[in-house]
Parts: sequence; structure tokens; C-alpha cells
Amino acid sequence: MSQKTYVAGVGMIPFAKPGQSGSYIEMGAEAVRLALKDAGIDYNLVQQAYAGYVYGDSTCGQSALYEVGMTGIPVINVNNNCGSGSTALYLARQAVESGTVDCALAFGFEQMQPGALKNFWTDRLPTMGKGLDASAVAFPEGIGMPGALMFFGGAGKEHMQKYGTKMETFAAIRAKASRHAANNPLSVFKKVVTTEEVMADQVVWEGVMTRLMACPPTCGGAAAILVSERFAKKHGLRTDVVILAQALATDKPDAFDPPSMISVVGTGMTRQASQEVYEKAGVGPEDIRVCELHDCFAHNELLTYEGLGFCKVGEGEKFVLDGDNTYGGQVVTNPSGGLLSKGHPLGATGLAQCYELTNQLRGTAGARQVENLQHALQHNLGLGGAGVVTLYGRG
Repeated sequence: MSQKTYVAGVGMIPFAKPGQSGSYIEMGAEAVRLALKDAGIDYNLVQQAYAGYVYGDSTCGQSALYEVGMTGIPVINVNNNCGSGSTALYLARQAVESGTVDCALAFGFEQMQPGALKNFWTDRLPTMGKGLDASAVAFPEGIGMPGALMFFGGAGKEHMQKYGTKMETFAAIRAKASRHAANNPLSVFKKVVTTEEVMADQVVWEGVMTRLMACPPTCGGAAAILVSERFAKKHGLRTDVVILAQALATDKPDAFDPPSMISVVGTGMTRQASQEVYEKAGVGPEDIRVCELHDCFAHNELLTYEGLGFCKVGEGEKFVLDGDNTYGGQVVTNPSGGLLSKGHPLGATGLAQCYELTNQLRGTAGARQVENLQHALQHNLGLGGAGVVTLYGRG
């Protein structure tokens, strides 16, 4: 029999630019300590731990966790690209829900370098080979570009060509992110920018993207303590936030054939995982009032509106122009500021989203608070691929 899984504690450290943070060991350990403190338990009660990161060697999770305690528990390291943090959360939730353990820790961290993402292995075939092959057919002019720019910029350009979406709409998404991040003391960027300022920033792709439309390389850490109901009752822990449903999807053949940049960047995974979650929980996109989603580029945020069912395919621009992506609209997307303004330390992002939505459901998000919430949706994406969608509710 499955057990309900509660978020008993969350922790997150302020995100920082590369070179301005502590080591991954310090960041990971501090995030875990904060989550334990928030839950009100000692580390020796944790029965399993899952660590998410991308740019690190083997057993980085143990290196960080050993600074908190050395109790001999299983520690599993997770690398699912930018979806690593939420994959760690997925595994921790499975362990508790199945009854394997009653208390599991999911944490993530990243110590990143400045500049665009890059491969560090040059003596072997790269990952995402199927995506690269499809991109070469769908978007041959992108060959030679930095990978993330080619994938997500190419997908945004395809949306512009298919549906008439304007570059200014992506700029408006970035401006919205800055307004939200201004109320988040943990975000790396707190300066509010206008749509016009985003448009006037350094051009990285003429007619498609300026620098501000891409998330910055960021360092940081975040963590969550997940527990069963019986464990919470035994130790007097809070049960006000519950994971109602969760799904992890990988690519299907139609992600690459016929070749389409919109498909290559994971909209199929987003659609599949969100539909699974909606069906399991008995809710629909119309029931969602707050969502933390994977806005690694402003272009991907718009694509994700459509993938999660907040609007019809091709109507993402209208969703933005109608103000349905912010306070007073249909769904407040990324009240934290999202990856664009809060920052994107790859392995920590999924847990940072959990941190934000847990506080939203608790009613402790301060100036970012979305009122009258019953549900909160999380979307975290890793190309290659891993699409994780999580639905939280009031316990």
C-alpha cells in the first residue's frame, strides 16, 4: 500500500554568481541543515538521501552530506541534467510512498563556472545525440552554436515562425521574472527590468534573443525532507504540504521524428508528465493558480505554458499579453523569479522550486504570496531527457 508523502522541511541558500559562492560541499551541507531545522528533526532520523548535481565527480553527494553527519545511510547520486534536483525529489518520494523508508532527504547543489554550458568530455560521443541529429535537420543554421542556445533559441524561433510570436513577448516574460524576483531575498538578480530594457540588452541572436532572455550560470543549494504520515505523527512534524502526484517522463520517438526544435526541447515530456499528474490527482490545469516552471530561457517558459495545458498550443503569446502568467491572472508563474532571475544552479533548481511552492502553500512566501491556494505545480526539465512534474497540495 502506498503512503502519503509530506514535505516536512525545506531549505535553500541564497543563489550566487560563479566565484561568489562557497564550495559545493558547503552549499549542499548548508541547504540540508536548513531543511532539517525547518522540519525540526536531527539528521540521524533520515533513512535515505538522494543528491542531485550535474557538474561534479562521483560521490559528491556523500562529500556534502558527510559535513552534516555520517550515519551509514544509503546516499544515491543523481545526474539527470537540469532535472537532477527534481529527479532526486522523485526518488525520495518513491521511497517514502512505497513504505521503503519513512524519512528521506532530497538535496541538490551546483558549483558552476561562468559562461555558456559546455561538455567537459571531448574523447567520446556527446549525450543528446538524437536531439543533435534532429536539430541538424530541423535547424541546420544552428550548427556550431552553443548547445543550449541552439536548442531553446531554435525552439523559440520555430514558435515565432509558426504562430507569429514576437520577440517582445519573450522580453515581457523576462521582465515579469525580474518583478517577481525583486521580492525574493534568495534570488541572484533582484533588479527590476522593463520589456524595453530586455529588448535593448546585448543581442545574442538577431531577431530571436538578447542576453537577458537566458538564465545566468548560478551556484547554490536546496533541500527537502519528505516523510510518511506515521513518521510525522510520531515526531510531531508538520503535514500541511503533501505531494499529491508526481511523474517523470523521458522522450518518445516523436521528440525527434519528424524533426522539430519545439519537440526536441522536451515539450512532449512536459505534456506527458503533466497529464499523468493531472489524471492521478483528479485536477486539471484550470485548477492551478501557482507554478514554478523551467524557464531556462524566456522562450521555454512560453512553450511550457502550452505543454502544461495553461493555454492552447500556439496561444502562449496571448497568455502573456493577457497578463495570465502573473499576479491577478490565471496562473502566477515563477513567483520566485524563476531560473531567469532567481538563478539556475542545475542540480539545485528542482529543490529550489520545491522550497518556493512549499512556502506558497504554507502561506509563508511574504511579498510573493499567492492567495487562496489549494494546489501548486512544479515543472523541471532536463534535456536528454527528463521531464519531472510534481503537484503539491494542502495536507
